Amino acid sequence: MNDHFTLNNESCQFSEKACRRNSAHMLPVVDWLSDLPENVQETDIVEVQFKNTRKGYYHNAEHLPLEKGNMVAVEGNPGHDIGEVTLTGRLVLNQMKKYHIDLSRYEVRTIYRLASEQDLKNADMAHAKEHATMIEARRLAKSLGLEMKIGDVEYQGDGTKAIFYYIADGRVDFRQLIKVYAETFRIRVEMKQIGARQEAGRIGGTGPCGRELCCSTWLTQFNSVGTGAARLQHLSPNPQKLAGQCAKLKCCLNYEVPVYEDAKARGEVLGSPVEEAPQEEIGFQNAVGEDDVTRFDKKRKNNHRNDRQKNRHNRPQRN
Repeated sequence: MNDHFTLNNESCQFSEKACRRNSAHMLPVVDWLSDLPENVQETDIVEVQFKNTRKGYYHNAEHLPLEKGNMVAVEGNPGHDIGEVTLTGRLVLNQMKKYHIDLSRYEVRTIYRLASEQDLKNADMAHAKEHATMIEARRLAKSLGLEMKIGDVEYQGDGTKAIFYYIADGRVDFRQLIKVYAETFRIRVEMKQIGARQEAGRIGGTGPCGRELCCSTWLTQFNSVGTGAARLQHLSPNPQKLAGQCAKLKCCLNYEVPVYEDAKARGEVLGSPVEEAPQEEIGFQNAVGEDDVTRFDKKRKNNHRNDRQKNRHNRPQRN
């Protein structure tokens, strides 16, 4: 079976491995340069993804022949962790630039080796304890009277450390809680605060559109969403329809805001008719442009207003 795909004009070909989805089913990355040998040699830094949305950048000091999808053992603090290679080569530098990661300040740890069967088995055993640990961690936090919620627990691949993701409205003094967790679970504890949107992204789910949540598949930066975005698009002000799985305003409300703002700046009115120019007047310089289509004629708006007034006067009078 051929594992390569070719575009219609046969000008470009890319392998199945370049666009395969992560085993974690989160934040898929397409490596368009995977078939170029010089691409891998450009940098020794590799992008590695762990549970859900957590990613890190590691140094391939041993020059291992890594490809997208390989499971690797990387340096932890302490011990080691198990993750999946999601990107190699030149695109890794572009990703780090996108996320504003400065190599002079970022701690680049080392990739130890390709994960062995024993490494994967130990990681599976550690991850199998996460749900039970989360339930018990919630009970312990409640017993201490802390105003916080443990949203998720992530064990390190060797099982010696766990990250407890929590949600809280204000500051929480969890110094005593860390001691209780360490004694109860006999692991090294790290607390990390997340918001409601990050929690929805970690849990996952399906939105009202029928697709997986954006925050659990590709969305990494959460911009503020206001009710003005809904009013601009003439959407229903019903909070239940505007809220997502996180009980916050849906992130997708921002997607089409620039289009509506651009239309509003041009004086276009929602519901106004669109008139297409005659075929002979359409040039070949612009496939679709302002010169080809008369978008929203303000005069037609006045005509519709006059028509409504005429119809109102022509209505039969009641006796």
